[in-house]
Amino acid sequence: MTDKNRVLIFDTTLRDGEQSPGATMTHGEKLEIATMLDEMGVDIIEAGFPIASEGDFRAVKEIAERAKDATICGLARANLKDIDRCWEAVKHARSPRIHTFIGTSPLHRAIPNLTMDEMAERIHETVTHARNLCDNVQWSPMDATRTEWDYLCRVVEIAIRAGATTINIPDTVGYTAPRESADLIRRLIAAVPGAEDVVFATHCHNDLGMATANALAAVEGGARQIECTINGLGERAGNTALEEVVMALKVRHDIMPFDTGIDTRKIMAVSRRVATVSGFAVQFNKAIVGKNAFAHESGIHQDGMLKNAETFEIMRPEDVGLSETSLVMGKHSGRAALRAKLKDLGIELADNQLNDVFVRFKDLADRKKEVYDEDLVALVGQNDGSEDQVKLVSLRVVCGTGGPAEARMVLSVDGAETEVETTGDGPVDAAFNAVKALFPHGGRLELYQVHAVTEGTDAQATVSCRLQEEGRIATGMSSDTDTVVASVRAYVNALNRLIVRRQKTAPGADVKEISYKDAGE
Repeated sequence: MTDKNRVLIFDTTLRDGEQSPGATMTHGEKLEIATMLDEMGVDIIEAGFPIASEGDFRAVKEIAERAKDATICGLARANLKDIDRCWEAVKHARSPRIHTFIGTSPLHRAIPNLTMDEMAERIHETVTHARNLCDNVQWSPMDATRTEWDYLCRVVEIAIRAGATTINIPDTVGYTAPRESADLIRRLIAAVPGAEDVVFATHCHNDLGMATANALAAVEGGARQIECTINGLGERAGNTALEEVVMALKVRHDIMPFDTGIDTRKIMAVSRRVATVSGFAVQFNKAIVGKNAFAHESGIHQDGMLKNAETFEIMRPEDVGLSETSLVMGKHSGRAALRAKLKDLGIELADNQLNDVFVRFKDLADRKKEVYDEDLVALVGQNDGSEDQVKLVSLRVVCGTGGPAEARMVLSVDGAETEVETTGDGPVDAAFNAVKALFPHGGRLELYQVHAVTEGTDAQATVSCRLQEEGRIATGMSSDTDTVVASVRAYVNALNRLIVRRQKTAPGADVKEISYKDAGE
């Protein structure tokens, strides 16, 4: 790189982020998120793991063909078949990259039962093969932070000599601490021949809550690429959050004089969309993008904010794309006003999408006196259900203190409507029992979460449901002013996603050749 203070942002929401249990996205959702990341200024988008399935391959290939500015990267294990498949997926990108990896720590070397010399030979062979296909090759020693120092230096040098242009140092299990993170990068750059000719990257997991700190420390040590995800999405405790490192570098430019190419005003829109399609709601006190990130309830804080916003705010809400004021819309607002309001929120829709949202907006405005920005974001995020196998047609519940709750439900299954009456321990339980009665399934409810989108008794409730069936996990989300209706729609949304995953793993279907857990890092 010509600018030593330029930090590349490598987003792996579509690959490592999707390893979160239940966070699987549809083909269309992946394309949508990739477009948003590209427009936001992400330098490299890791679009997926092409060898994992035919679906993953198609998604990576189409993202590569559509990308306008970002480098499109695919992940491959250290074997020729993976690398060839990865190249087939990314080769038509304006700027393609192959990312290949192997676990180098003692624990990871034991999995393929390779000696140090055998692994070194495989690294040389696979990186050389990747470089013969593509002039932009990234290599990662998985679990680098628990790899013996001498061996880590040896394999990094081998990868550089074989043609790797980016060396990524993953903290695969979130084990390291900031001082170690900085020292490791600094020592590698000083010790490994050829290190000055490549870009060093950092990939941190958040198991001990230090992913952001470790990533920023690595930059201080000489790394010039940060691997991260929107909202910190990822397996276990997640990855370094893109919004956190980008805003930390922007706000504390005085002590970290590094720049990124991210348009930070687009952060909130991308965060909200990822939360919706993944089914993983952002916690209220999440840094940068949480609902409470710019809220002030303490009297002292409010008084200070009224006198000078800088008293308790180190960045402005508009810096991350959050409207300074939440202006309301109502039932008399037209389609043009809705389009303009959504554009102010960083959401641009095609005409057919706008028409669909407008119908739902009018329905909500008839039931809710004032429709706020947050309500509109929730509306846009809802699945229209046009391709779902199971659809909620109608629901009526009776509940109170006089006995068990009752639910009368009509579901459409493959176009055929059926009706049932059930009881349960409360209205949600009764409604979920009705779904099970009309569409028997083995999914077990692992998560049920409700939060209000805005204030007031007429606020929309956003509900997340996570179902698990024989190792397959799917998450659904929906919003409605009726909490029970929102609950059922979220449950049905998760059920439809589970059906899709079940079909993909059926004999003769789109079978995953390998588990996402083998994707490493």
